[in-house]
Amino acid sequence: MSFPYKKIDNTDIEYIKSCLNDGKCFVGDEIPNEYYHDEMPEYGIFKPDIYVEPLNATEVSKIMKYANENNIPLTARGAGTGLAGGATCKYGGIMLSLMRMNKIIEVDEENLSMTVEPGALLLDVAKEAMEHGLFYPPDPGEKTASIGGTVITNAGGMRAVRYGLTRDYVRAIEAVLPNGNIVNFSSNVVKNTTGLDVKDLIIGSEGILCIVTKLVLKLIPKPNVSHSLLVPFDNLEHCIKTVPKILASSVVPTAIEFIEEELLEICERTLGKVFPDRSGSAYLIVMIDGSSKQAVESDCDIVAEICLNAGALDVLVCDTEERIGSVWSVRGAVLEGMKADTTSEEECDVVVPRNKIAEYVLAAKEIAKQHRVRIITVGHAGDGNIHTEILRDDLTDEEWKVTTDAVLRALYAKSKEMGGQLSGEHGVGNGRLKYLKDFVGEEMYDVYKNIKLAFDPNLVLNPGKVIEF
Repeated sequence: MSFPYKKIDNTDIEYIKSCLNDGKCFVGDEIPNEYYHDEMPEYGIFKPDIYVEPLNATEVSKIMKYANENNIPLTARGAGTGLAGGATCKYGGIMLSLMRMNKIIEVDEENLSMTVEPGALLLDVAKEAMEHGLFYPPDPGEKTASIGGTVITNAGGMRAVRYGLTRDYVRAIEAVLPNGNIVNFSSNVVKNTTGLDVKDLIIGSEGILCIVTKLVLKLIPKPNVSHSLLVPFDNLEHCIKTVPKILASSVVPTAIEFIEEELLEICERTLGKVFPDRSGSAYLIVMIDGSSKQAVESDCDIVAEICLNAGALDVLVCDTEERIGSVWSVRGAVLEGMKADTTSEEECDVVVPRNKIAEYVLAAKEIAKQHRVRIITVGHAGDGNIHTEILRDDLTDEEWKVTTDAVLRALYAKSKEMGGQLSGEHGVGNGRLKYLKDFVGEEMYDVYKNIKLAFDPNLVLNPGKVIEF
């Protein structure tokens, strides 16, 4: 509808610069590569025509309004840690970074909330909450992600089993619409049935509906005690099939992850990360939080008994910061380890019903054999989100292109067959765009289009992501 977009000229550049009080601005070849690339280079490196860092919502509003009126595409960006090509300038235009809007404005201990700007880092938000004796549970793998980025992608992470997703911790959003208007979705209240819940539509919308400029986040009391269990198995199927048994018990784990021996070897060889046990061929890592040591130890005993009855070789209790860190630091480094072990990679982060995880993982291994490619699975066994990594190794450009498309289609077909979904936490972005319609169907795809048009009739905000026109 809005194609082709206007090519930015000197008049546009001068106006955009005039909107910034003290914000950073780069034009054309001045723009450093690290300001616009995606963490998954397979999804394309699209260079913007101009890069700006506004300092407040008013500046964002002025730039967005001008882009909308002049048919200039604009993409908002946080820390750039995404893995779906979601924050790249597919059609050039304006890259609007929110990273200088990074203040933690207020911690409201009475209402258990925190007000922040979108460029604040996740690790800083979590630390600030802890300093007030409170807890911000969402825990995606990349702790240097911007909080706005985690909200706009509805980031999950390892603690989702007990605490849920980012969506469960957003009370209110201030945002700039594509027409430049500044609006608020909800407020700092615990529940709200006032009109349609547009706030929850914004969360996870991947920056195609509006630009988040302020957030009110829900906090909870900090858990007093946290232990982790490291559980080796000699059989991957037995390992993963233990998960539903744990979840059916009286224990509510904070996290349940699975990891295979091959990946541990890769992390040790490429990164020097040493796992504290190497007796198994597959492992569960179970995190348990609680208000008292007695309660946590009791839950650990229950989980240990379930695992041993299910064929675990042992159950190792990690009850000090050092021991816990030695396990989770390796789990947190797996993507980096795989990157270091191959020439390139493609990631599929499907989510399936939890009782189908073992079936999916075994199917992924068969698909790898059929297409003669290396596939490694790792992920959030507690919520069915499996990161399936396809490694390029020595494939040629053409072989890699053909192989990844065939493998992804096979993996997505298997997920759909099992009642799963395309993405558990990384989103659709640009990288998974062509696979979405197969999952949701024509009618729902049209609903997505109509929602996009209701917010952005000129299609100038983050175009070419999630849905295509």
